[in-house]
Amino acid sequence: MVRPIIVWIKEIYYPVLTAFGVPANLMTIIILSKGNCGLSKCISVYMMAMTTANLLVTIFNIMVYHIFTYHFPQSFLSYTAVCKLIVYVNCTTLDMSVWFTVSFTFDRFVAICSQKYKTKYCAVKTAATVLTTVSVLIYLEDIPFLFAFEHAGMVDNVHRGCRSSVAFFLSPAGAAYSWLQSVLIAWLPFALILLFNGLTVRYISIAGRVRRKLRCNNTENQKDPETDSRRKSIILLFTVSGSFILLWLTAAVSFLVNRVTNTVHYGDDHGKLAYIAAESGYMLMHLNSCTNACIYAATQTKFREELKKLAKSPYTFILKLDKN
Repeated sequence: MVRPIIVWIKEIYYPVLTAFGVPANLMTIIILSKGNCGLSKCISVYMMAMTTANLLVTIFNIMVYHIFTYHFPQSFLSYTAVCKLIVYVNCTTLDMSVWFTVSFTFDRFVAICSQKYKTKYCAVKTAATVLTTVSVLIYLEDIPFLFAFEHAGMVDNVHRGCRSSVAFFLSPAGAAYSWLQSVLIAWLPFALILLFNGLTVRYISIAGRVRRKLRCNNTENQKDPETDSRRKSIILLFTVSGSFILLWLTAAVSFLVNRVTNTVHYGDDHGKLAYIAAESGYMLMHLNSCTNACIYAATQTKFREELKKLAKSPYTFILKLDKN
């Protein structure tokens, strides 16, 4: 039997994504923790949180689930209790990645558009409180996933594997929770990010016209440090949120279609268009866990400098040992 091409792609794609994503996110965390990137402490806190969530997605959702569980089906990872725990952790890490991005977008919206609340809200303490609250709510909100799956079979009188519980998802509570998940993980974050970015663009366009008129009346051909700083912040905001929307869009549409049509994808559906579309969406969705490091390197000059220093540090250490 010829294996579907989507299976071949997944077997190559996820190991490559892990090989790049884990070191990239780790290096990003190390660089941001030093605080030498020329960013405010508040922005650094949100960037650290997003990078940590992306690292967890890379480790649990990609490496553990899509590589280890797939290639070692008879390992302890196949025990039903462990399988349920993996599913729960996968859901929480994805949710954190999504809502940390929304929190970052809202923070930048306040910083750019509301000078009145900027000092109070855009602070390290507030950022830590927001991120902690979001994390706790996500862990509580995803608890039903521990009961939404049942064992797939028995091996030596031990429950193995896990599959969607038909009784749970056909119940009114299960169906409502399924719809709630689709809204919370895809469409509500999309709507909020688009709303905040739209309001930010509107504010920037109005403020830009006012500043240009004032500068024309005063001095010409003089750099505006505030405008330059705001421009860098805006570029970072739009690239992070724009990348998220583009990479999550396919998965979000797939989630919605599955909920509307009540479609479930089983292991023997590899050749169906719906399965291919869903898996393509998942692959793009997981790619989002590796893009922020590239975005920071592309948009932040000091981040690139710190990245070069970090990349050279092992060689510098070896040269010092050699000289000694």
